[in-house]
Amino acid sequence: MRKALRGILSLAVLIGTVSATGASAGAATAAEPAALRTAAGDSGTSTDIKDRILAIPGMSLIEEKPYAGYRYFVLNYTQPVDHRHPSKGTFQQRVTLLHKDTSRPTVFYTGGYNVSTSPSRSEPTRIVDGNQVSLEYRFFTPSRPSPADWSKLDIRQAADDQHRVFTALKRIYSKNWLTTGGSKGGMTATYYERFHPKDMDGVVAYVAPNDVVNNEDSAYDRFFANVGTKECRDKLNGVQREALIRRAPLEERYARYASDNGYTFDTVGTLDKAYEAVVMDYIWAFWQYSLLADCDAIPADAEHASDQAIWDSVDSISGFSAYADQGLANYTPYYYQAGTQLGSPDIKQPWLGNLSRYGYQPPRTFVPRSIPMRFQPQVMRDIDTWVRHHATHMLYVYGENDPWGAERFRLGAGARDSYVFTVPGGNHGSNVAGLVPSENATATAAILRWAGVAPAAVQQDESKAKPLAKFDARLDNKELTTDHRLGVRRP
Repeated sequence: MRKALRGILSLAVLIGTVSATGASAGAATAAEPAALRTAAGDSGTSTDIKDRILAIPGMSLIEEKPYAGYRYFVLNYTQPVDHRHPSKGTFQQRVTLLHKDTSRPTVFYTGGYNVSTSPSRSEPTRIVDGNQVSLEYRFFTPSRPSPADWSKLDIRQAADDQHRVFTALKRIYSKNWLTTGGSKGGMTATYYERFHPKDMDGVVAYVAPNDVVNNEDSAYDRFFANVGTKECRDKLNGVQREALIRRAPLEERYARYASDNGYTFDTVGTLDKAYEAVVMDYIWAFWQYSLLADCDAIPADAEHASDQAIWDSVDSISGFSAYADQGLANYTPYYYQAGTQLGSPDIKQPWLGNLSRYGYQPPRTFVPRSIPMRFQPQVMRDIDTWVRHHATHMLYVYGENDPWGAERFRLGAGARDSYVFTVPGGNHGSNVAGLVPSENATATAAILRWAGVAPAAVQQDESKAKPLAKFDARLDNKELTTDHRLGVRRP
């Protein structure tokens, strides 16, 4: 689950806390049409949307950034550290708001990691042509309580964070709401629906893993035995074997690389463990982030390839910085959750024989020993049972060649108006647009219907369904995906 656990899907992104100035906020306001600068208040008078948002108790402005056709705000919201005991302290949680119009539906985006402070739209936001609220996951800095009581990092506390933000903003954005997210964000959207099923009008979860029984991972082994083509699998297996066979010379290179970049390995314990963790991620990372056609770039004869060629292939796919302390630090909250509630894969990789010294290392390896961890096996069972029996207005999209989809959410007899679709040949970046035409139409029509904006033609014939907003290369290129160099063991 490493580089896999890094991902996506993603969306660990730039953190930049900046201070707002009256000049920048004023410039942003002046650049937009009056319809975007104001919103009708309860009294019938016009009030600037920023003023309405900042009138919410606990909401404060970090920055407003101009973007044509929208208002974009980076905000802080005061949250209880413990929603069950609000008197035990608070912390500031970062929220962004892409405002279009209070008469439009709103999409609540959760990435499950840090939140980007640059404007972007998730796919559902473009489909419904709506507003978008994005929330940073608790304990990802700077949205971390101080001091950090790690026992308060769990899926119920995070769902309650989202519920409080929704409750505060629903008074302004009164039309339908959808929640969405990719990978860990799709998991987050699902957990929110389970604990607060009356908040949202629909859920769109992309490539969301569902590890119901943490110590039973044979589904992943079956996946890797059959994914793609035998030719591609053999090439990848060959490079991975050579990286372990040549451990001594490549670890010398790794030590120089670490020294040159100031990397240390206190969390995992040794450079050797970090090196092997990167190599063991290689196969998973390829299928998570690449397509079958990308196999052409893998060394065809690994046994006779140079050390440099093996190093470059592993580094480009797994990333040798991933398990240094500096690569792990920002993702401690994820590994903590994987080792306490979410679960994590343990794959066999039999083609390696006895070359591995440590196996597929568990999340405990990637969390500082000063943070206690205890796994709670009942948590994911509860979520899975709820989805099977109670899913309503829920859409899951997976990629055929994405390892995370080997253990996925499935619908049972109790599901209503809900769907699970798979993108042929898709990876961890799979979305509605990549579905076959009939499923694309069904999914798009459902999203429009749940948001309350399905045109009459779509209500009569779902094959006519299409996004209501035009594609915007600046807003729509970043959704749901994370930089694959951020790490593999993260969804």
